[in-house]
Amino acid sequence: MAIGTVAAFWAVSFLFVLTPGADWAYAIAAGLRHRTVLPAVGGMLAGHLVATAVVAAGVAALVARTPLVLTALTVMGSVYLVWLGIGTLARPPAPQTSGEQVAGSWVRRAVKGAGVSGLNPKVFLLFLALLPQFTDPDARWPIAIQIAMLGSVHVASCAVVYTGVGTGARLVLRVRPTAARAVIRFSGAAMVGIGVLLLVERLAG
Repeated sequence: MAIGTVAAFWAVSFLFVLTPGADWAYAIAAGLRHRTVLPAVGGMLAGHLVATAVVAAGVAALVARTPLVLTALTVMGSVYLVWLGIGTLARPPAPQTSGEQVAGSWVRRAVKGAGVSGLNPKVFLLFLALLPQFTDPDARWPIAIQIAMLGSVHVASCAVVYTGVGTGARLVLRVRPTAARAVIRFSGAAMVGIGVLLLVERLAG
């Protein structure tokens, strides 16, 4: 693939990554709850990698053309986000100090992160609309390999931004317990709102 094509895709993809959404909300909540955001971010990256693999395999095109499948995916993702958001609203602790034990296993946080991104139908639809536009049918590499490469570029951007968002939230707010609780509540409310919006958009459409 041409370097210019990859660079153009990265510029567009990075703008999407910088747009706050469910991933940002979960990264912020994880940053304020735990000593490290790496498990949560790793889970979200895994979800994006799965979405990339699905698009590369051509499955996402089938999902996009099948209203029932897409509706089921939307409902599952929306309910999951609402469930996470309600849990965050119900338990908004202050950020952990460096000497405290962190509640919850790394695996559990990674699984939650994978659910946040992997069950988000907008991720699949975004990839379906965006990734193929930057592929070259005449290139030496197969389309699936090109999509996988572009998806990896997107995931790398996600890794940098989500880690920065979560870590930045912790560093800035860890000495302000009241502000930290307010931000966690906002993150929980954002997850609930995004989940409800996804569901309403799909059902209304």
